[in-house]
Amino acid sequence: MMRSLTGHRFTKGFSLLEMAIVLAIVGALIGGLLPMISGQMETRHIRGTRKQLDEAKEALIGFVMANGRLPCPASSTSNGQESFCTNTTPAACGTEVVSPIPSHGRCKYPFNGYLPGATLGMTPISSQGYILDGWNNPVRYAVTTVTSTPNIFTFTAPGAIQAAVQASGSFANLKPDLTVCASSPNPLSPSQAMAGSPWCGSATSLTTTAPAVIYSTGTNGNFGNGSADELANASPYANPTGSPNSYEDKVFVSHDQTPAYDDLVVWISPNSLINRLVAVGKLP
Repeated sequence: MMRSLTGHRFTKGFSLLEMAIVLAIVGALIGGLLPMISGQMETRHIRGTRKQLDEAKEALIGFVMANGRLPCPASSTSNGQESFCTNTTPAACGTEVVSPIPSHGRCKYPFNGYLPGATLGMTPISSQGYILDGWNNPVRYAVTTVTSTPNIFTFTAPGAIQAAVQASGSFANLKPDLTVCASSPNPLSPSQAMAGSPWCGSATSLTTTAPAVIYSTGTNGNFGNGSADELANASPYANPTGSPNSYEDKVFVSHDQTPAYDDLVVWISPNSLINRLVAVGKLP
């Protein structure tokens, strides 16, 4: 009788080998699911950020329709409000100005600032006034710095767009000049990008006439990964030498995401901007 009970007791348990097999199977299942879950989350972040960038573009166009100008980018200390210089060119920028809006319209950080979520009235915004992308990094924003009259910045000074069109009798005098390339200029040359006409070198130009560029720095955020394409898009750490912001210029890079490039970039067409201004009577 005892022999029978003992045998029955052993048949209801698991051996160490059986437990090891079960754990191995569970581990394999979890190991296979984690990359799948991670990939799904990344896809969701990308889709959400693309939608957010499109909404930001529409918010900027809406701002232009209401105010006749583009806002300046926000700074890291302006709490989501657009940030101006005290002085116009050729003097140094001077102290940051948030309000009132200076008549010259010179932005303090035209190429490497942030989307001014508070100025645009967008939600939700962070406690610092940032619009955050799908990876909780601030959305970046750049605006053209062309001038149609000396020391007056055409697209950000109050009334300057209208004045430029009236003075020339056409839209041709506006000349926004932000450039988006399909890959990094070869060689990457901020000095050439700033010196005169937009410049993509041997790379394909996607646009050379954008008034504004809005972009997300992607999964790796502001730190980037050191690739030339990511270094072309300004961020606080976009500099291989260690000094911040060496690539603060009007040239940006946009292409499909790769292991070396995860930024998401959109821009405003000058024709779209002009059409909206005409539609609301801001331009003839």
